[in-house]
Amino acid sequence: MEELTLKYAINILCDIATHGWKPQSSSYQQILAIVFALKEINENNHILPNVTLGFHIYNSNFSPSWTYLASMELLFTQIRFVPNYKCGVPKHLAAVIVGPDICLHMATLLCIYKVPQLTYGSAPVMDKATQAVFVQQMFPDESHQHKGLLQLLLYLRWTWIGVLAVNDDNGEKFVQDVLPIFSQHGICFDFISKFPNVAFYSDFIDVMDEGLQLYQVVMNSTANVIVLYSEIQSISALRMFLQFSEVEDAPKKAKIWVTTAQTDYTSVSLHRSWDIHFLKGALSFAVHTKKVQGFQEFLESINPINNQHDHFRNDFWEQAFNCFFPSSKTEMPSERKCTGEEKLIALPTNVFESHMRGQSCNTYNAVYAVAHALQSMYLSKSRKRTRVKEGREQFQNQELWQVRPFSLCNDPCEAGHSKAKKEGEPFCCYDCLLCPERKISKEKDMGDCSLCPEDHYPNPHRNKCIPKQITFLSYEEPVGISLTVLSLCFSLMATLVLTIFIKNKETPIVKANNRNLTYTLLVSLLLSFLCVFLFIGRPNKIVCLLRQPAFGLIFSVAVSCVLAKTFVVVLAFMATKPGSRLRKWVGGRMVRMDSFIVLFCCLVQTTICIVWLTTSPPYPDFDMHSMSEEVIMECSEGSVTMFYCVLGFMGFLAVVSFSAAFLARKLPDSFNEAKFITFSMLVFCSVWLCFFPTYLSTRGKYMLAVEVFSMISSSAGLLMCIFFPKCFIIVMRPELNNKHQLMKRKL
Repeated sequence: MEELTLKYAINILCDIATHGWKPQSSSYQQILAIVFALKEINENNHILPNVTLGFHIYNSNFSPSWTYLASMELLFTQIRFVPNYKCGVPKHLAAVIVGPDICLHMATLLCIYKVPQLTYGSAPVMDKATQAVFVQQMFPDESHQHKGLLQLLLYLRWTWIGVLAVNDDNGEKFVQDVLPIFSQHGICFDFISKFPNVAFYSDFIDVMDEGLQLYQVVMNSTANVIVLYSEIQSISALRMFLQFSEVEDAPKKAKIWVTTAQTDYTSVSLHRSWDIHFLKGALSFAVHTKKVQGFQEFLESINPINNQHDHFRNDFWEQAFNCFFPSSKTEMPSERKCTGEEKLIALPTNVFESHMRGQSCNTYNAVYAVAHALQSMYLSKSRKRTRVKEGREQFQNQELWQVRPFSLCNDPCEAGHSKAKKEGEPFCCYDCLLCPERKISKEKDMGDCSLCPEDHYPNPHRNKCIPKQITFLSYEEPVGISLTVLSLCFSLMATLVLTIFIKNKETPIVKANNRNLTYTLLVSLLLSFLCVFLFIGRPNKIVCLLRQPAFGLIFSVAVSCVLAKTFVVVLAFMATKPGSRLRKWVGGRMVRMDSFIVLFCCLVQTTICIVWLTTSPPYPDFDMHSMSEEVIMECSEGSVTMFYCVLGFMGFLAVVSFSAAFLARKLPDSFNEAKFITFSMLVFCSVWLCFFPTYLSTRGKYMLAVEVFSMISSSAGLLMCIFFPKCFIIVMRPELNNKHQLMKRKL
């Protein structure tokens, strides 16, 4: 029977606490996986009949030099190390199964001799021309892990992390080639440090010094997530650093560790009583595994008593069950002897996993891959490579708060805020600024705020847009009610005064200054009070067309009447002087002159209003910007220029009237009302001078309220200052309302 030997190189961590080296539980399960696979193949008549597969295990001790030595021994004699020389019974080397940490070193030699190699872990990128041709990976390329790690960090919003990279060529390549890609996707690094490469030959004191410094870097970091790009034994080394660092006066914080798939989480005997809470919440990419039929029964059948030559089994048995064999040279703290009746499947999973792990499944598949390749070669058929389907765990559809905590440079910006870069800091560090006026952000960590629609406004937290309320100067609100009451009161007063003057139209005080002008002035004042109702209530098209033109025309009539009355007073006084040539103007000509002044002024204002209404008439509109929380329903002026032309002409008449009355204020009271007109126009002009700054400084419906109040107050000033003294004489002192008294006062 021809015998083929399948040789297997595996990394085994040196147990520092005892002499020699002893396998970890994960390493021992891989050994059992190889034994079980070879047992199945050798007992199967359909695969390699008449061929027996065997294996050798070489320990690399995590050392490149030991790896090179083992590679040379594989190629040549197993009795004496003589390069390029073989002696003794030949055993054909079918293939080499290599651990991920040493595959690159072994490939340097084995590829020269064209030896097939299979790696059961995540191997680094190799030279395609000279190395990758002879190396088959039983695990996806490492670049897939890098992409998966990036997606994981972005999905969990871990953008502020620390990085520990193993201190070798692979770690250096990870830092130089992979981490810049992470930065391009918005991930920042609080620190990037080298993780000590622990080997059995390493100086323990130096390693612990490095570990203590690393511990302080990690615990002083503000990052909650640490990415550990490491080797198989790195978690054991990390656990050792954390354990021995507890004697130092250093902060102790819980961190979330994210590791690569090849990292081993099992322990050695030294760790038996150590705390493992530092691994709570740790994440690692899962290696595809499957349930192998018969593996559980195989584990139950293992008995170290009947396998005295299996030193792996005896050493692991003593460590796992805390017992000792009588022939063992190891001094155990326990006096309990190993009976051989102990069962591997009874051990807790942190000591030994009875289900085949991912790395063990890969080695199991690697053995079968070699067997099938040999079978194909013997049958002279095309080689068929078995493909291991890559299994990937899918994240469950959960909210972020149910998966993991954040790891950020600073707390995430809440909704209603936007990020602002900090000067001199990495782009992952930022300030959170409240969204400006009219802008919101509905989600956390928004780079900029979005503008609310015109008819909406932000709520106080700036995370939602609220519809604006439509407002206008209405009769239901206090301001509208107050203006309405004032307007009605003064309208009644104007009506009362007009009634008094009509009933006493033949009295001297009524006839003294042109009764028609007086009646016209009173009617215009009454209309000015009633005009207020065009400005209160919901505006519509007709109201907007009538509002400002009516206001301009009515007030122009009132002011022009005051101007005509002032002109009559001055003309009458000058005509009564001895020898005056103006005496001929007293009588009918004076009445016609008064009417001409009023009609001319009204014609000018009417012309302005007609031009306004034909070119750019007012119309109902919505003002969405003046008030932050309200949409103002208003009448747009159409042409602001024409609006100010109407106000300007009215102001011009007021200034002329005030100037004329001021010059005639010292004329005898028995002939004129110049003093009353002067004071009334002073009130009128003062009101409208105050109107402009107040009007321009208010917003919304309050602008309209200012205009209405100015209309009421200016009209009330004319009514009270001109007519109340006369009404007092007519009603309360009728004895003074006769021609004799007027002439007496003249003299």
